[in-house]
Amino acid sequence: MDPRTAPDPFAPADLGPLRLRNRILKAATFEGMTFDHVVSDRLIDFHRTMAAGGVALTTVAYCAVSPEGCGTPNEIILGPEAVPGLQRLADAVHEEGAAVSAQLGHAGAVAAGAGYQGLSPSVMFSPLALRRTRAVTPEDIDRITRDFAAAARVVVDGGFDAVEIHLGHGYLPSEFLSPKLNKRTDEWGGSLENRARFPRAIVSAVREAVDDRVAVLAKVNMADGVPGGFWLDESVPFVRLLEADGCLDAIELTGGSSLQNPMYLFRGEAPVREMARSMPKVVRPAFKLLGGRFLPSYPYEEAYFLPYARQFRDAVDLPLVLLGGISRRDTVEQAMVEGFEFVAMGRGLLREPDLVAKMAAGETDESLCVHCNKCMPTIYRGTHCVLVPEGERA
Repeated sequence: MDPRTAPDPFAPADLGPLRLRNRILKAATFEGMTFDHVVSDRLIDFHRTMAAGGVALTTVAYCAVSPEGCGTPNEIILGPEAVPGLQRLADAVHEEGAAVSAQLGHAGAVAAGAGYQGLSPSVMFSPLALRRTRAVTPEDIDRITRDFAAAARVVVDGGFDAVEIHLGHGYLPSEFLSPKLNKRTDEWGGSLENRARFPRAIVSAVREAVDDRVAVLAKVNMADGVPGGFWLDESVPFVRLLEADGCLDAIELTGGSSLQNPMYLFRGEAPVREMARSMPKVVRPAFKLLGGRFLPSYPYEEAYFLPYARQFRDAVDLPLVLLGGISRRDTVEQAMVEGFEFVAMGRGLLREPDLVAKMAAGETDESLCVHCNKCMPTIYRGTHCVLVPEGERA
């Protein structure tokens, strides 16, 4: 696209039925602020701060569609009891001129680390819980699909503007897509079309549940970051299938696996020692010794997912959200030139919640984030940038 005709990232834009004030979204960065599984005042303050800082839409990260779908003990569970808190959060964000989305997920095998047995397409050993999972049955698939739809209705009842269906990061729908983890021989395994059947059913059920009342996005892995996992040769055709289904307003492109390779998503330094300190004492020595295998370091590069994301921009017309290492104004502008409709920021906004407003005003061109990833271990006690003094945190 000619830079002279590329959209202004700081001008209003449409996302499905939404009119957003700009094209910059707050990516889901798990907050760890809901120990009673419902919205807390601290979570409301966090997203109010993000909204006041200028983003168009802020995403409440990883809300479980059922108790068994929790990946950590401090997540929102999207049952009817969550509605009043969601309404208060939505009102707070709307007062600041932004929209709000909720990320819907089922942790699958990752749930084993939260005290559940953990579900997966095929029986596997969970490294997070040091035990085997249970293979999902067809009855489970029907039930979980209904859980996603019911959770989406809860979000709508809570006054939210969008839902983001989490199909990536090694959670249950992502496990079904993975040829490494899905060894089924029935209609839910084998070919890409079969492995995609469950995620597509979830997306269809959510769209039917919310109709056109809110925007519907999906977060999709371009690559799992592990040998034999989901990769471009299948993720591009999968996104084409989602586009053909006609249920989504946009797709956010991501990568990595909470189950197998979290650092593939983050890049930069691997905070092994800090993660070990956040864990129970009994497992700290082992994690300090072996954690480098689970959290390998990757060199940080600005817009590190862009080369993969270009493959999708070339293949589909569906609006796409570029994610991954976006911390400079010129990167945001380049994303528009390359045809991406939106960008999503995460760690940079933890460091500077008002980064978007400062960029729009010409006060800064680059985030202060140093990509140390020491925010990762804070998710168990309230996600924050360790370089921001406690009294100034979002």
